[in-house]
Amino acid sequence: MAKGKKQFAVIGLGRFGSSVAQYLAKMGYEVLAVDENEERVQDMANVVTHAVSADSTDEEALKALGIRNLDVVVVAIGQDIQASILTTLILKDLGVPRIIVKAQTELHGKVLSKIGADKVVFPERDMGLRVAHHLISPNIIEHIELSPDYSIVELQVPSNMAGKTLRELDFRVKYGCNVMAIKHGGEKMDVTPRADKPLLRTDVLVIVGNNGQLTQLEQDYASL
Repeated sequence: MAKGKKQFAVIGLGRFGSSVAQYLAKMGYEVLAVDENEERVQDMANVVTHAVSADSTDEEALKALGIRNLDVVVVAIGQDIQASILTTLILKDLGVPRIIVKAQTELHGKVLSKIGADKVVFPERDMGLRVAHHLISPNIIEHIELSPDYSIVELQVPSNMAGKTLRELDFRVKYGCNVMAIKHGGEKMDVTPRADKPLLRTDVLVIVGNNGQLTQLEQDYASL
């Protein structure tokens, strides 16, 4: 793999891993894709920079791939928690600069953090969270969890909110939430929204706040 450009490896080419590898490749990054399953490797061969069949729990195999020289390694191993943990340990020992690992459960995630994963992700849980929030309120376009206590939501302005101003709605007092920005028509982003400007039905509010308060806001505007 050529030097001078950020380089990634994705270990585990299930739905999550292959999706990450494909998007990184589309964005112009160099990607090494690794999986024990030869068929999955072949499917990615023409998508990423290099695809190889290897056992990620074999330290010598990872050394042979030169994986320690890459900038970021994403461990996206599916159901085999033991393999996920062992692979992360090996990558840490090899000195990989940044290791991002997919976790199956909260306990799995805690173990991964303790053994050196720089970031632990929960793709199934996060997708479930987003779907649940959309079910609560169809006006919720996006929900991003910042921490166990705080999140950011993108809220499509409901019909009976349209025409009102941020001052009138007073989210800060009613819900303890702050409107960080307003997207106008899905294109222009206003990061310093005026408190006295009436909202349009096509506007999208970007709101940050405590999860409980955001949920209350979502429920209050769920059917509007």
